[in-house]
Amino acid sequence: MNRLVLVLGLLAGTLPGCGPKDPPTGEGPRGEGPRPSEKPPLSSPGEELAGPVWFADVTARSGLSFTYRNGQEAGRFSILESLGGGVGLLDYDRDGLLDVFVTGGGGFGGPDAKQLFGYPCKLYRNRGHFRFEDVTADVGLERTNWWYTHGVAVTDFDRDGWPDLLVTGYGRVALFHNRGNGSGGRLFVDVTAAVGLHDPQWSTSAAWADLDGDGFPDLYVCHYCDWSNDNDPVCYAAGQKGVRDICPPQRFRGLRHAVFRNEKGQTFREVSAEVGARFRGRGLGVIFVDLNEDGRPDAYVGNDLDYNFLYFNRGGTLEEKGLLVGVAGNERGVPEGSMGVDAGDFDGSGRPSLFVTNFQNEWHGLYRNLGQEMFNYQSRTAGIGAIGQSFDGFGTAFVDVDGDGWEDLVVVNGHAMRNPVLGSSYEQRPVLFHNRNRDGRRYFVAANQRGGPYFQKPALGRGLVVGDLDNDGRPDLVVSHTNSPVAVLRNVANEGDARAWIGLQLVGRGKRDVVGSTVTVATADRKLTRFTKGGGSYLSASDPRILLSLASEAPVKVTVRWAWGETQVWDGLQPGSYWELREGDPVARPATVARPAAVTDRPAS
Repeated sequence: MNRLVLVLGLLAGTLPGCGPKDPPTGEGPRGEGPRPSEKPPLSSPGEELAGPVWFADVTARSGLSFTYRNGQEAGRFSILESLGGGVGLLDYDRDGLLDVFVTGGGGFGGPDAKQLFGYPCKLYRNRGHFRFEDVTADVGLERTNWWYTHGVAVTDFDRDGWPDLLVTGYGRVALFHNRGNGSGGRLFVDVTAAVGLHDPQWSTSAAWADLDGDGFPDLYVCHYCDWSNDNDPVCYAAGQKGVRDICPPQRFRGLRHAVFRNEKGQTFREVSAEVGARFRGRGLGVIFVDLNEDGRPDAYVGNDLDYNFLYFNRGGTLEEKGLLVGVAGNERGVPEGSMGVDAGDFDGSGRPSLFVTNFQNEWHGLYRNLGQEMFNYQSRTAGIGAIGQSFDGFGTAFVDVDGDGWEDLVVVNGHAMRNPVLGSSYEQRPVLFHNRNRDGRRYFVAANQRGGPYFQKPALGRGLVVGDLDNDGRPDLVVSHTNSPVAVLRNVANEGDARAWIGLQLVGRGKRDVVGSTVTVATADRKLTRFTKGGGSYLSASDPRILLSLASEAPVKVTVRWAWGETQVWDGLQPGSYWELREGDPVARPATVARPAAVTDRPAS
């Protein structure tokens, strides 16, 4: 199939770099009525996999009370309203607990509802025991003149040891420098202008990684489309005469994305064309990860109804090969409405496969990494198609939910159109896929009942992050919704039972960026492979630490292939805690973490 797609692409002149990257014209998938699914959607995903629940919704008592707002009450029916907002996890004060940053969105004001404004973003400090405190004012972020915001990306851009924040949105990005102990009572200072980070486009997801091996993280920013107040056509719902709705994305031209080179933590310079990122696409999701085992961070980008990009890092320049290697579209080579992206070793091959969430009437895309820079589309053969095609997927993540050592999948959903065509709905349930063995291969089974009550409730899901919020070795979730509160989900899988796990915090030499590193943990019976990633999911930034579940408490051997560096081995690491692995240091050290919360949140099965 991949060879057929390649031949057809060459004949049509549509390979990236061989023709214009303009968006398709006319009414595409979002202007049509429903297509019949090859499998009917499950009426209640997960009904075949019952048992104790894996997540408890602790939002109500967490203190993290926040809602992203999109301004739809103004009646604009703008495509700007459809994207939503993201979540970022970072230990901003280095107390050993992950804090939560959420973007605020915006609205439309003035007599003609054409004046864009922003709602405040918020930072919540993790106080332990799943209690969070709004510290936005304490850290100086309340003084920010917020604009219509969408996404967040986290890194230490100047290598001073403190995580910084990048926020995206309509018409600008902003970089907030974390000054550690503060300067004039402020921890975060807007340094966007000072470092020359100028981006006036409509920006969505962003990701950090060291592209040229100088140790400083560079920045990839996804741009969406050329919507503006002057380019805002009136559109109507498909198949519903006279019913106003948001215009589909193919009514707008996709934009070129931007790559900014980090000049030693002092300034940024746009190098998009210089490094080879010169194509247009309505970008919504981006992730950096080493996809071809050469120790360099590569980039996979999800584009909305344009071909997805896969940029292999050739030593500081980027070669786009998405269509050639089979990850630009579906199994027929057709571009889809891609939103969220992630990478994980779902099949135990030791290589990162790719996953992208798509629009209604499309399968979510699972691309198995075959090695040698080739991928195979496996959505239906791996069980992803069992949920049908009624979902509109956004945030997503590979995550070992139940601690069996295999990475499962979480997808949060919610329609981009206010009046969806028949067969779908505006608010939608999230979906939890459990990774299981079936006849010697890995297969995903929908497991919403095991997910707990949150996975039964429809919402407008957008950003999703994964992180161990209480340092108990279980991955927790935070989800952003449009026009309804953020959700905090505590992982309670196997609570009270003996279970083994190990956490790893990678620190590069001189605090250099380590995105693109690969971690292998060898146990008595198998090897587990995980990856340090930049970006991922949708508009969001997850816990940068590596967390693995193990079969026993026996000491393990950990091998790290450092991005742009050598391979290093630590043997005899004891499970049950987080370890700090410093590049070049042969001794693993206990990482600075707060003790797990001594609380029980298990709801009824």
